[in-house]
Amino acid sequence: MLTAVQINAAKPAAKAYKLADSGGLYLLVQPSGAKLWRYKFRLGGVEGLDALGRFPEVTLAQARQAHGESRRLVAQGINRS
Repeated sequence: MLTAVQINAAKPAAKAYKLADSGGLYLLVQPSGAKLWRYKFRLGGVEGLDALGRFPEVTLAQARQAHGESRRLVAQGINRS
């Protein structure tokens, strides 16, 4: 599970990279320095990706809450993205 310290310490690299949290939630760190919350899931055998916001506008706690809501929808067979 990610911590606020790990998120704040994440620096841009030559290529985008992911910092995993749990259950498909991760922080995508772009070469530009942008930090984007993403939720990767499978629905009916098809991969889906839900954009949950940009850090720091969306905090770790808020991203986890949005992730929980998206997971509940996916469990019901709904893809909101």
